[in-house]
Amino acid sequence: MQKDKKFILWFDELGIEDIPLVGGKNASLGEMYRNLTKKGVRIPNGFAITSYAYRYLLEHAGITLKIRQALKGLNTHNLKNLEERGQRVRDIIMHAKFPEELEHEINVAYKKLCTMYGARTDVAVRSSATAEDLPDASFAGQQETYLNIKGERNVLEACKKCFASLFTNRAISYREDKKFDHFNIALSIGVQKMVRSDLACSGVMFSIDTESGLDNVVFLTGSYGLGEMVVQGAVNPDEYYIFKPTLRQGHNAIVSKSVGQKKRKMVYSNQGTSPTKIVEVPPEQRKQYVLTEKEILELARWATIIEDHYSMKRNKFTPMDMEWAKDGKTGQLFMVQARPETVQSQKDKTKLEEYRMVKKGKVLIEGRSVGRKIGAGDANVINDVKDIHKFKPGQVLVTDMTDPDWEPIMKVASAIVTNRGGRTCHAAIISREIGIPCVVGCQSATEDILSGQGVTVDCAEGDIGYVYEGKLKFKIDKLDLKTIPHTKTKIMMNVGNPEQAFGLRSLPNSGVGLAREEFIINSYIKIHPLALLEYDKLPDKVLKEQIEKLTPGYKDKSRYFVDKLAYGIATIAAAFYPHDVIVRMSDFKSNEYANLIGGHLYEPVEDNPMIGWRGASRYYSEKYKNAFGLECEAFKKVRDEMGLTNVKLMVPFCRTVAEGEAVQKEMAKYGLKRGKNKLELYVMCEIPANVILVDEFSKIFDGFSIGTNDLTQLVLGLDRDSELVADIYDERNEAVKTFVRSVIAGAKRNKRKIGICGQAPSDYPEFAEFLVECGIDSISLIPDTIVRTTLRVADMEKQLDQKAKKNKK
Repeated sequence: MQKDKKFILWFDELGIEDIPLVGGKNASLGEMYRNLTKKGVRIPNGFAITSYAYRYLLEHAGITLKIRQALKGLNTHNLKNLEERGQRVRDIIMHAKFPEELEHEINVAYKKLCTMYGARTDVAVRSSATAEDLPDASFAGQQETYLNIKGERNVLEACKKCFASLFTNRAISYREDKKFDHFNIALSIGVQKMVRSDLACSGVMFSIDTESGLDNVVFLTGSYGLGEMVVQGAVNPDEYYIFKPTLRQGHNAIVSKSVGQKKRKMVYSNQGTSPTKIVEVPPEQRKQYVLTEKEILELARWATIIEDHYSMKRNKFTPMDMEWAKDGKTGQLFMVQARPETVQSQKDKTKLEEYRMVKKGKVLIEGRSVGRKIGAGDANVINDVKDIHKFKPGQVLVTDMTDPDWEPIMKVASAIVTNRGGRTCHAAIISREIGIPCVVGCQSATEDILSGQGVTVDCAEGDIGYVYEGKLKFKIDKLDLKTIPHTKTKIMMNVGNPEQAFGLRSLPNSGVGLAREEFIINSYIKIHPLALLEYDKLPDKVLKEQIEKLTPGYKDKSRYFVDKLAYGIATIAAAFYPHDVIVRMSDFKSNEYANLIGGHLYEPVEDNPMIGWRGASRYYSEKYKNAFGLECEAFKKVRDEMGLTNVKLMVPFCRTVAEGEAVQKEMAKYGLKRGKNKLELYVMCEIPANVILVDEFSKIFDGFSIGTNDLTQLVLGLDRDSELVADIYDERNEAVKTFVRSVIAGAKRNKRKIGICGQAPSDYPEFAEFLVECGIDSISLIPDTIVRTTLRVADMEKQLDQKAKKNKK
């Protein structure tokens, strides 16, 4: 029998070319089962009920004309009209008589699956529309899925429900928006052996970052129980990022991990009519990661195998959107679905839109940001899908969570805010596709935001999304990257917040000239490193409880510091790879260290901390060097374990050459030796001694980065924090410029790299021009000034070239 005239096709008979026969999901499962199981990717077996079977049902039951009549006068913008017609069509299909020959073949196929896996085997019955998962349409959750289905009668009933779900309200609305003909699309059904993830965990995985489009990472989410909870956005899952280039080299390339709340899970039910139920996750389990590092890396490797296969098959780079599950009985991981990613991969990467708040207001709530946009409007808090007819275009939808039934109003919202869900949930997927900001996992948005209240939803600040009170002003800067000229002077970026790194990497740049550890320590770690090292000796019970609350799962509290710092640095390094990322070691002053949890126990009270115990002087001190050792361990993890050798290290506030040598001696104890594994070591040039002794410092460091903030205060002899002398503080002062000119010449003389990371070239374009004239190698800027300064630098370089040509004549 011809393939296109069969009711049943098994996965090993299918390939991606069979989308017209079995839809995107089933064709993809067949493609992977047939080609990738031999490469170690585990996929549960199953079969597809074909689109021919669906059309056969409609024809033999004589219901095609009835469906056409039921859809006459359809208006998807009138929710009542949509609901009435959708229900009418579904009723027609549900009451249609199943052809005996089709019923027989489905039963035979299910019995065959039972011979493979055991009597009354549990299966997932999934809809697979023949136009779904195309490059420009995700069809995310448009049709139904039924889990833990056992027995022939139940399988047949689930199949009939799947066929009817081709005409859910949301599916009808979505097809109308995409201008798909309802009768050019048919439904196939996948019947696949269930993975017992109800006893373990499951989740979603992308081979691209879903927010920034960074294609060097795998973004993996996971939660306890069956995967529907993650897909629906009913839980806030764990999140992991894995860096593909060094993963392929065999490194432990996990560059970021964060624990989700995972309050509930979906499991099998042996009671009542429903085959599944939702239960609470015990509080202690919520604090744990659902996957081990070995499992994270295995899934990430599968993601690269799947992406490589589809890219080769389609003859172009094809990022993938995948679902995985872990079997709690066998402990094995499985892939249960894969499709091409349909949002970031379709974007024009030469065009950038930068959203930024003009003025911020009172924060009503925060959560995980989706997208990089800002939206404002009147909030409309809707708790139940039956009330969506109350929603008006341009409002901000505030709800507990969404599923495809909400899509008719989502597409006309200015922004979406949900209590639950992670960045791979339904609300996140649809908001990305339609291009509006969305903040998920806010926990209490429906309580803290009032209907009718003006709000602004800000997803342009990085990983955290904010909902502000009032309709606030924001700007949209549009940029065509093709118009940005190339410069001889490297234009680098100052980056402190790892959450913003993936988004910032799209700006024109040559890497990161200054990554500050202070932001990571303040925002992510929050605890003084010595308090973590001496946790067992701490006398204060309240302090210990405070630390315990921040470090669940860590018996050795010092590992918390190492891991958190490493993940923060690695995230920035991965974003800008393979460009250099120069990380300045910790440069807190004693009063700033004292503000960390437990810091008051270890820090002195200094009259002038600005020029006191800071920078290099701490690293080799008996009072602090063990804490510095934790920093070194974090760098070692990033460079050696994760393979991110584009990370260069920089020593701040190094007063003497002897100090520089003492610091390097301490670093060597932890395997960080200059020149080993491509390690380059820079020194901040922020003290007059660094300039005066440039030749001596050049012997022990690979390069310099000028810090104009401190250099200015020490050259001019003033406290830059004092408002009494603030009017004298100016990096453009001729004395400061003389020092800058001198150190650039000295570095060049010693064949050492020289850049600048201070604020001056970001604030003053004319100072950037002065640096170019001096022949500086790189200028590191705050992101907001990258484009403007690049254009000024290009113009200055052009003038210098013309001047040089004139002089030659």
